[in-house]
Formats: sequence, C-alpha cells, structure tokens
Amino acid sequence: MTKKTHKTNAMRVLESKGIAYVAHYYSPHVHSAQGVADQLGLPIGQVFKTLVVVTDKTSGKGMALLAIVPGDRELDLKKLACAAGEKRLRMATHRQAESLTGLLVGGISPLALPNRGFEVFLDASAEDYSEILVSAGRRGINLELAVADLVKVTGARLHPISRPLDAFQR
Repeated sequence: MTKKTHKTNAMRVLESKGIAYVAHYYSPHVHSAQGVADQLGLPIGQVFKTLVVVTDKTSGKGMALLAIVPGDRELDLKKLACAAGEKRLRMATHRQAESLTGLLVGGISPLALPNRGFEVFLDASAEDYSEILVSAGRRGINLELAVADLVKVTGARLHPISRPLDAFQR
C-alpha cells in the first residue's frame, strides 16, 4: 500500500540512528500477526508481535519486559523467565500493557519505547530471516528492518523464548 501517514516515534527513532526500514501499511482493524501477514503477502513467521510480560518482584510492583515472538509461535513464559533470570512471569492484561507502554495493544512496538527501562527479548527464530516486521507503534503500520538493527536499537537479547502454537493448544 502506498498510503501516507504521519511518522511514528518508532520511525523517528530509526531515522535518527540512520537505520533503513520499510513501512508497511494495512487496515488498522487487523489485530493479528496472521492478518498482517495475509494483508502484506508475507510469511507469518516473518511478522513478529511484541508482548508485554510482568515479573513478580518482591517489591510487589513488579516490572515489565517486552517479548518479541513470531506470529506463528506462542510465547513460552518458562523459557522467557529462564532467559530473564526470573522465577515467575505472567502476561500483562490489555489494560496493563497499554498503561505500561502508552501504546494500544496491536500497536505496541519495542522501537517506540527506547530508554523506557524495558528489558527486551527477541525470539532466536528471528535469525532465520535477514529482515523481520514489528509494529511501528500504531495499529495499521509495521516496519520491516534488519534483525541486527532491531537488536542494536532495542538492546534485545536473542533467546529461544517461543514454542509452536500446536504445542500450546494440545
């Protein structure tokens, strides 16, 4: 699509660092990685979703992590907890995710949240692609960029933090 919209914070961050990206526009009513992949004609494994996960810190407040996983896989909280050095993790509710990030679910982007204190974990399957797509920080826009650039900008740590969807559904 050649639809022109205002730049998102994620786009500004990438441009300020001289990092190349391609913006992909689609209907903002599409809220799933499968829907994005279908709209853009890309493999579902190349479209990554950013999930907000909350730790159970002894302070009672906890803290949030960002987990970036491919659309054809499910986040494995045990694997993420191990990678993060945490005992227990839980998915943030929609309300918590939006409150913690300031972004709407379906538009949460690790690129739009630099210097906000989030630890970022990227599923190791990202290395299967030279470029992946992540949200631009607004529903209806994904950014395609090199995996190495995503890691550089977000400080993401690569770990196997996902499992096949069918394993979750069994």
